[in-house]
Parts: sequence; structure tokens; C-alpha cells
Amino acid sequence: MIRLANPYALLLLLLMPLLYFLRWRWQRPAAIAYSSIQELAALPPSWMTRLRRALPVLRAVVLSLCVLALAQPQWGVEATRVHSQGIAIDMVVDVSRSMEAVERQPDGRLHNRLEIVKQAFHAFVQGHHGLPGRHGDLIGMVTFARYTDSVCPLTLDHDLLLALLDQVDIVTLPEENGTAIGEAIALGVERLRQSITTSRVMILLTDGSNNAGDTEPLQAAQIAKALGVKIYTIGAVTAGAAAVPGQAGDSQMGHQSLPGLMDELTLMEIARVTGGRYFRATDGAALQAVYSEIDRLEKTPILAEHSQRYVERFSWPVWLALGGVLLEIVLVNTCLRTLP
Repeated sequence: MIRLANPYALLLLLLMPLLYFLRWRWQRPAAIAYSSIQELAALPPSWMTRLRRALPVLRAVVLSLCVLALAQPQWGVEATRVHSQGIAIDMVVDVSRSMEAVERQPDGRLHNRLEIVKQAFHAFVQGHHGLPGRHGDLIGMVTFARYTDSVCPLTLDHDLLLALLDQVDIVTLPEENGTAIGEAIALGVERLRQSITTSRVMILLTDGSNNAGDTEPLQAAQIAKALGVKIYTIGAVTAGAAAVPGQAGDSQMGHQSLPGLMDELTLMEIARVTGGRYFRATDGAALQAVYSEIDRLEKTPILAEHSQRYVERFSWPVWLALGGVLLEIVLVNTCLRTLP
């Protein structure tokens, strides 16, 4: 974009016809008088004659360039600054023994619930299966069974986060088994409270009911609400019973039947109290759809600022005018030189 900082200077161009009239009016007579030039007039004009006739045009161009320089042309450069303020998301995932339950996926393959969660979590963070990814967000991870574990702090290093996620496994010791939903929410809220972002979200995924820890889930939800933390709860369980790998030598082909014991009412209430939503994910495809919906609801705010910066370009017509003056000086002192 080009603009003139002093456009009224162009009015000086109106004086150019007057200057040429005055020059014609005051022009000196020829230095040498001829008695007759009729025979000379019949001769075809040479290239030097044509070049001399072009000198007034060159002077007009030089004057026009000087006036343009006075008008102060400027070149506009548009600058855009994009400010993106990511949100803080803490993933709180159940790793109790019930997450070892095997689910048959739409493609016919069998995966346990934790494997399904990991696959969906990867897609949610990095972007896959129609998900754009959460590249500008602080994301951390907490796992819980009877006890809670801070697997990864809130970070923008999503490669590190996902590497740590891949190392997460289901608890194996009987004394570690359990479902401390209230304790997990409390830990996640404390981590989110320390973040500097204005939007804080927790995604809680479990397939059971609270049966461990000293903190009740709804008490922790009230704390989350007071601190502005929105909780989305996901019930990762099928309707009815699910197959769980049993001990070696088990009479039922190495699998046990696990009844569905998920406390959906509590998960719904946690989401309602904090302003989130509850989702039930029955398989990997459903879990992907849940993350897609959460991704749609929790957008990263982006503010774009447009500014216009102008660069002075008056030197261009000045240099061109100077070039024209030098060209005329060279011509009138060489091939177009006249007698005094």
C-alpha cells in the first residue's frame, strides 16, 4: 500500500505550464542568423535533433519527480501479531486393575481400557482422527488408583508428555489397587491452581467408583469450582460385564468377568458442579468422539492485532530526478553542445 504524507505538494504540478510559457517568452534569439533555412528545413531530422527536442520533456520529468519527492511517498507494510493464550489441561486417568478390562473395538481387535485411553490421548494432544491437536496448551497428567501420582507437570513439551504417557501402566500390587477419585481431583486442582492461564480444565477418566482416599469427590469438585477449574468426566466402561485377564491357570481361559461398577451419578454431578460435561465412552471410537467434543468446547483464545507501518520512499524520486539532471548535463556538454 502506497500513500503520500503531503499530497498537497502535487498542486505544484499546476505551475509547470506557467514555467514553460515564461521560458518560451524570455527565450534568447539564435546565436547565428541565417538568410534562408528553407532548404535546411526540407532535410530529414537527425537523431541529435530529435534528442534535443526531448530535452524539455526530460526537464519536465525531473521537475515532476522533485514535486513527487516533496509529496513524501510512503510504502505501507502491514504487520500482524497473533497472541494465543493456551489453556491449562490436566488429564486425570484411572490406572486401577479394572482398567485392565478388555474391550472389543469396532475393528474387531481387543484392547484393554488403558490402551484405548492412551491412543485417544495421543490423538487429542498431537492431532489425529479429525482432531487438530492442542499445540498451544499446557497439558499435564495425573494417574490414580488407591494413591495418586503426578506423572507429568503442566507443560508445552508434548513429546515429553506422551513419552511419559506410554510408560504408564496399570497397578499390579493388591495394596495399590483402588479408586481414589476425590484425591485425584484434589491433586489435579492444586496443579491447575498454580498455572498462570486464565482457563483451567480437567479431564477425569475412570471406570469405577470412589472407594479410597480421604477426600470425597464432590468435596473436591466444590474446591475445583471455587478455583475456576472446569471438569469433564468420562466414564470408560461398557454396559454390563467386561473380560479381565485372570491369573495363570484360571479355569475361564485366563479371564475373569468384571461387573460394571462405575458411579455415573457422581461423575455427572462432578461435571455439573464445575460447569463441565459428563461423557460415557464405550469403546475407542466413542472415546475419540468424546475428545473431539471436548476439543470443540475448549478453544484456545487467539487475538490477532493488525498494524500498518509506513516506510519513507521519497528518496526514490529524488535519485531519479538527480539522474535526469546528470543526464542532461552530460548531453548538453557532449553531443548536444551548442555554440555560445
